Amino acid sequence: MSTSATASVSTHILDTSVGRPAEGVAVQLSARSGRAADWQALGGSATDADGRCKDLPALPEGTTHVRLDFAVEPYFEKKQADAQQDAPANRDSGAGVFFPEVAITFAVAPGEHYHVPLLLNPFGYSVYRGS
Repeated sequence: MSTSATASVSTHILDTSVGRPAEGVAVQLSARSGRAADWQALGGSATDADGRCKDLPALPEGTTHVRLDFAVEPYFEKKQADAQQDAPANRDSGAGVFFPEVAITFAVAPGEHYHVPLLLNPFGYSVYRGS
């Protein structure tokens, strides 16, 4: 939980191509204390069946910028493999995953909570500050 000296972050992923949460996507959290500072890897989590990461690490005091790295390639590969198993006649041309990862960087202020949803599909994504 956030205090007056720190910010807090949460996220979830909705796969808009199927209208469902994206389960099993690895998410890494990094922070820095200024534009010129080095990124500090804080750890990560994976999305649950509801597409949410409920156990991201706390941000250190003095954090001004946060980066969320979403490893979406394994999610889409599994989805493609499942689809091919269900309907082998509809196999893709094997072009692979267009966005293998998504990195979102944003500024934070002490005492604020930042919920950053990722709306994802095989050929695009969108993010916003949620509540």
